[in-house]
Amino acid sequence: RMYSPGGDDDLYDGYNQGSSIPGYGQLGGGLGVGQYGAAPPMMPPPTASGGPYGRVPGTASMRGGGLVSRGGAGLVSRMGGAPVVEENRPMTAVRAAGYTSAGPKPGGVFDPTGMGAAGAGRGPAPPLQKRADNSPEDMCREIEKEVNGLIEESALLSVKKQHAAALEKAKEAGKRERYLCKQREQNQLADQINIDLTYSVCFNLANQYHANQMYTEALNTYSLIVKNKQYAQSGRLRVNMGNIYYEQQKYPAAIKMYRMALDQIPNTGKEIKHKIVRNIGNAFVRLGQFQDALASYEQIMEGSPDLQTGFNLVLCYYALGDKERMRKGFSRLLSVRQVGMDAEEAEATEEGDVLDDDGLKLTMRERHKQTQKYLSMAAKLLAPVIDRDIVAGFDWVADALRVASQPSLATEMQIGKALYFMRSRQFDKAIETLKSYEKKDVTLVAHAATNLSFIYFHEGDYQNAVKYADMAMKHNRYNAKALVNKGNCMYMRGELDAARSMFHEAMGAEADCLEAIYNLAVVNKRMGDYVAALGLFEKLHAIIPNSIEVLWQIADLFDSSNQSRSAIKWFKILNSRVPTDPAVLARIGNIYLKEEDEAQAFHYHQESYRYFPVNMNVISWLGAYFVKNEMYEKAVTYFERAAQIQPNEVKWKLMVASCHRRSGDYQLAFEIYRAIHTDYPENVECLRYLVHICDDLGKKDQVHEYVTKLRKAERAMEQPGMGQPADSQGPGSSPQTSPPPPQQQQQQYHGYDENVSSNPRNGYGGESEYEQSLVARAGADVKAGANLKKVAAGGADEEHFADISLGDDLLPP
Repeated sequence: RMYSPGGDDDLYDGYNQGSSIPGYGQLGGGLGVGQYGAAPPMMPPPTASGGPYGRVPGTASMRGGGLVSRGGAGLVSRMGGAPVVEENRPMTAVRAAGYTSAGPKPGGVFDPTGMGAAGAGRGPAPPLQKRADNSPEDMCREIEKEVNGLIEESALLSVKKQHAAALEKAKEAGKRERYLCKQREQNQLADQINIDLTYSVCFNLANQYHANQMYTEALNTYSLIVKNKQYAQSGRLRVNMGNIYYEQQKYPAAIKMYRMALDQIPNTGKEIKHKIVRNIGNAFVRLGQFQDALASYEQIMEGSPDLQTGFNLVLCYYALGDKERMRKGFSRLLSVRQVGMDAEEAEATEEGDVLDDDGLKLTMRERHKQTQKYLSMAAKLLAPVIDRDIVAGFDWVADALRVASQPSLATEMQIGKALYFMRSRQFDKAIETLKSYEKKDVTLVAHAATNLSFIYFHEGDYQNAVKYADMAMKHNRYNAKALVNKGNCMYMRGELDAARSMFHEAMGAEADCLEAIYNLAVVNKRMGDYVAALGLFEKLHAIIPNSIEVLWQIADLFDSSNQSRSAIKWFKILNSRVPTDPAVLARIGNIYLKEEDEAQAFHYHQESYRYFPVNMNVISWLGAYFVKNEMYEKAVTYFERAAQIQPNEVKWKLMVASCHRRSGDYQLAFEIYRAIHTDYPENVECLRYLVHICDDLGKKDQVHEYVTKLRKAERAMEQPGMGQPADSQGPGSSPQTSPPPPQQQQQQYHGYDENVSSNPRNGYGGESEYEQSLVARAGADVKAGANLKKVAAGGADEEHFADISLGDDLLPP
């Protein structure tokens, strides 16, 4: 029923009323007797259409401004009968807004509200209006964002270890923050000043000063923060100040700061308190006050024990020498349980780990390694001193580790006992201890056999060394250490090819085995393969760039290959590592001598002499250098030093006298010759000098005496099978023999390579062809009248070295 202005508010009123068709009652009452009498026969109810039967019911539509039925002129009763004209009913939506069955026109735009057609003539939307100039408040807000960004950049750079750049960012943040505060004060915005931002800027700046080791500036900045009462928790920063004092080794000041910070920490921060107390204990250890340190460490172990504190406690007991407390401290250390994986889990993880990037597992593995490190170090430290009997001490520590479920460390301690015997040169006990593992676990057998091979190698028993190396390789074919030991034995036997094969195999088993790489390079060098040796040494230098041995070998290889410039470069690099090594300085001088740069050669030989004034090769070279340059007064100094080092060698005293004679001091030279003749009465050269110098000084009476002695000595030398008379060597000395050839005058250089000095040009200790010839010929016997071949280095005049050759040309005309 439609709503009509005059009707009531019930839109559906009248639908439950009775039908106007005769013979029916009300719809809700069912069939019954109608008002016209008996009921008519049953018939279907009519539909609301124009007639009583058979028409399709119409739908409501808007026609001519009113609601009419599509089936007829008006609404018809549902029960049939004559049409009943009723008022209009409300329209219902039959289409979605904006959608039609035909769809939009080609090129059309979805426009359900029709705004497109209405605004077709408006054109594009105007651009957005530009924001007006920032207000002072907005400007300050932008500066604050900029300051926060600078602080974050500084922190990131510090994490990347770019401390200089981080400090610059921190300083810039400080400048911008001060400018921000000034702007807010000028614009009456002082209430908006952010004290937290000021705290962050100052704290970051102090951290960066600390990272750049600018300790004074860092302490000043921290002091500004700590003294500001607006920062409630600033007292904790005294820990940072204490750390700075600790790095400066100002331990009393550090302890003071730590204690002041400790007073600022509430009782709820127990973990932080324990860390500060541990720092106090560390500072006391640095001061040597172990009792005070013990008090700090024991306080932590009673409250919240950890491995590092327990290890420090054991160290203090060790420093005090209290064996009983050492045992208790070690037991307490073993009782500490740190969150992490146990030994079995660690081994399973090492065998096969599918998730290599598992951060949690990596962290647990690192903690396990740290635990093993602390326990191993403490055990190795205490075992030799914890009992009067060293063996009993090792056994007690091993038993304690087994009880604490650390079987691997217990086994390591047994191996450590053998190593202790090796270091104390008790090789019999070491061998006995290691042999006890031959019938035990395979892993232990391999370790023990490797160490036994090492012991026998150093004892020179290469047969047993090879035997135990083979035993270790039998249990583990890829044992790089056993392969190296066997290769060393082959090298000492002279089997260079077999040794090289062993070292190659060791490198294949363990690519970063430094011993295998070094020894293989030495073998290649011994076999003359300088290119391969140089490549291996350079590879080793990339792994351990500060190794002195490797630097020496690289420089020596370049020198052996006659690449003097490269050799000088590498020897200078070596000299920068060991600036006071005299052998390196002398070697550089020799190379410059081959390059005919006598000025540099003299400089480095003199530096070598300054650090080691007893090297005879360097002394003889310097003396000859001054003689060559006719600086006899300076040459005397070096020859006198040589005479002090070798007092039974007459040649050095003769050189001293010759220098005085050439410098014109004939009287002093005469006195020296007389002293030499007193000690060596049958020395022919000394008698010749005395004859001629007495003649020059006009001592005719002494000339006849020395001539008689000279002739007697010459007749003694001319006898068959006779050399220099025995008494010419001085009292109590044995007959002089010729020195060994230069090739045998080898000197070790800290054990770097026993083969480098096999070539005379490469001899250690500053040897060169000239120096070796000089020393050898200076000590050789000289027959009367023999024409000696003089050795002159650097194009020197032969006459300058007449004193050194000790021939007839020494005699004045």
